[in-house]
Amino acid sequence: MKQNWDEAFKHILKHEGGFVNHPSDPGGMTNLGVTKRVWEEWTHKPAKESDMRALTPEMVAPLYKKKYWDVVFGDDLPAGVDLCVFDAAVNAGVGRASKFLQQAVGVTVDGQIGPKTISAVTSKPADEIIEAFCALREAHYKSLNTFDTFGKGWMRRLASIKSESTDMA
Repeated sequence: MKQNWDEAFKHILKHEGGFVNHPSDPGGMTNLGVTKRVWEEWTHKPAKESDMRALTPEMVAPLYKKKYWDVVFGDDLPAGVDLCVFDAAVNAGVGRASKFLQQAVGVTVDGQIGPKTISAVTSKPADEIIEAFCALREAHYKSLNTFDTFGKGWMRRLASIKSESTDMA
């Protein structure tokens, strides 16, 4: 829902944390959940480590809004479903989050949220969508070869987002 953007963004930052550069993370250098590659695409210039460390919530909010929230139609999704899908888009990619949503509501899975997906979403109870969506997300994480390294954190994040999303619904 449109009025949930600020709250959803706060939830994302709670889970994304500060600067990291874990050798096993394919995202590489990351701050506030924004990878160096994504930041460079957003700013159209190279980023040094010092640039990445200097990121603030105010700096990254427009990126999150445009590249994730808007692309998954966060303003058009019911309360709770919006946070669930937004968080997955940030953590696992917009296309994957879109496909999870489409699977959860039983429409053609093409990775592009449009009128048919939105219509299906608004015709189902939000708590049922959240439950199905989170089950798909969990199965995806467990299928990844980096699950042994990052799985505990992903499952903690997923449980928190599921709870927060359900509360919002």
